[in-house]
Amino acid sequence: MNATPLRRSTRLRVAALFVFALLAAVGTSAGAGGGMRDRAYDVYALRYATVRDFPVRYLVAGADTSRRTDIAMMFWLVKRPGRFLLVDAGFYRSKFLDDWKPADYVRPDEAVRRFGLDPKLITDIFVTHVHWDHLDGADLFPNARVWIQRAEYEHHVGDDGRPLDAAIDSLDAEMLASLRRAGRVELIDGDAREFLPGLTAYTGGKHTFASQYLAVRTPKGKAVLASDNAYLYENLEHGVAIAQTLDARSNVAAIERMKTIAAFPRLIVPGHDPQVFERFKRRKPNVVSIE
Repeated sequence: MNATPLRRSTRLRVAALFVFALLAAVGTSAGAGGGMRDRAYDVYALRYATVRDFPVRYLVAGADTSRRTDIAMMFWLVKRPGRFLLVDAGFYRSKFLDDWKPADYVRPDEAVRRFGLDPKLITDIFVTHVHWDHLDGADLFPNARVWIQRAEYEHHVGDDGRPLDAAIDSLDAEMLASLRRAGRVELIDGDAREFLPGLTAYTGGKHTFASQYLAVRTPKGKAVLASDNAYLYENLEHGVAIAQTLDARSNVAAIERMKTIAAFPRLIVPGHDPQVFERFKRRKPNVVSIE
């Protein structure tokens, strides 16, 4: 028997096996999170102020008029290598500080800095709706793109930056229009839109004309950041509409839908409930990790 063809055949088989093993290793690495598109995000709630003695009837439909609570003013940081996204941006303009007199107030960009992140590194801001306490701080982050529902923007902000609806403050309408002229506003077209890898916008809460909430891929599964589409755990756990909604039935349907999106109920985070900072693990003063 001639040994040369046999040796050549053996070498080819060994080479083929090597290539197969290499490809399998690359595929396994990507499947385990090596691919940027599949990598999960870490999520944090940052509390920057408290509004004392707030009437619960303005938060929960049908609540006893005598009930009051201290509400947490918060926004959320969603991060992974190369991307630092805020969900809402708080407020800082003096008119709101003078009107509401929040306790323990920290300006939103300073809250981010205390977390350990330069505000200039914020890449994106997902604005759930146009109310002052969620939108006003957007221009504190000079390198961030702002993501908002197209219908929300166009319903509230005129081409000249004037407010078209009382839901948005004139200063914030002007600011948002200015950001758009600078090319820093991205308009999301509708419901269930994955606008960035692992980040999906949902509508239907009807807190404002086209308020949105966010589903985030985390290491524990999908989390839902409800913002004001569900003010308190009471709204979530009892299926009760928020008091300030344009459509209570749609709001309740959105709350129920959140339960089908989140990996489990614990990962649905309401917009103003101080219990958020008791139910999740404290990482720093006024910071908890959503996990």
